[in-house]
Amino acid sequence: MTGLPRPLEFYLLEHSRLPGPRANLELANDVAYLLATASAEHPQAVLSLIKTFSNGDRQLVTSGTPEEFVMLCGIVSAGACASVRSEWREQITELLNHYACSSSWRVREAVSTAFQHLLSADTRMTLECLLQLAQSHNFLQQRAAVAAIAEPRLLYGPELCEDALQLQRIVLEQLARVPALERKNEDFRVLRRALGYTLSVVTAALPEKGFALMRECALWNDHDVHWILRENMKKKRIAKFTQEIARVTELLP
Repeated sequence: MTGLPRPLEFYLLEHSRLPGPRANLELANDVAYLLATASAEHPQAVLSLIKTFSNGDRQLVTSGTPEEFVMLCGIVSAGACASVRSEWREQITELLNHYACSSSWRVREAVSTAFQHLLSADTRMTLECLLQLAQSHNFLQQRAAVAAIAEPRLLYGPELCEDALQLQRIVLEQLARVPALERKNEDFRVLRRALGYTLSVVTAALPEKGFALMRECALWNDHDVHWILRENMKKKRIAKFTQEIARVTELLP
């Protein structure tokens, strides 16, 4: 950790599996945990490495390239390291808020993974960050909020499930107020696609209140919200709730 970052960067570039259908996420997670461990003895070296990998410019990375993978590794590692180094959390959440707006879908997924590391370590602080993103007027930051919390392994207690459902509600309400012209924006479509699965993840963990929210949303008379509901009701994770799905379906046009 005390040497130059280039050898590790070269290794990541070589083993990224990009271009290709699937990046080497196992390697990305291994690097994140190794750096989190190393941060105990070499905090400044690790922080410098994270900044080098993430490179500070969310728009310059080209999708589907080894360079995108290096950025992805930096972002996932940032979340893993901040989960064990509380003094880093403020600057790392600022970094994640920045990269939530990336044009790269892999980078956006890395942001969700990084936030999930933070949720495991400091749930309240991270929920406050996600609430700010959910209430923003940036479609991609809203997407980060609902995607980060939609992780089954995190939804283990009723209180966190309630918070997760509230984030879904806030973003759905924001989406329903978006003017028709703005809905042609690609970032809006990215948000809509995310909500097309995140609501069912939370509903599977909190079915009674999740389906109650779905029934409420079905009455909003919004075609994008209706599309989101239909997409969620296709998911196997809630397929066993046949009666609840039927009740929502009856309310849709």
